[in-house]
Amino acid sequence: MNDCKTARMWQRGLNWAAIVLVGGFGLMWLGVVLYATDASTPWIRFAQAAFGLLLAGWSVQKATVMIRA
Repeated sequence: MNDCKTARMWQRGLNWAAIVLVGGFGLMWLGVVLYATDASTPWIRFAQAAFGLLLAGWSVQKATVMIRA
């Protein structure tokens, strides 16, 4: 019985770690795209910014699901 509880605790911790890592990477990606890439064409920068926002949005959605559970 205790092993199952420990496994769920580890799974929940790893889920939170994945959410934080993906969200942090998404925001960092967005920052690099907006401030550091001057040589890219505007539509490439827009696509990369959309990808960064997608990652950040995914992490917010997953965090909301984890808090409600």
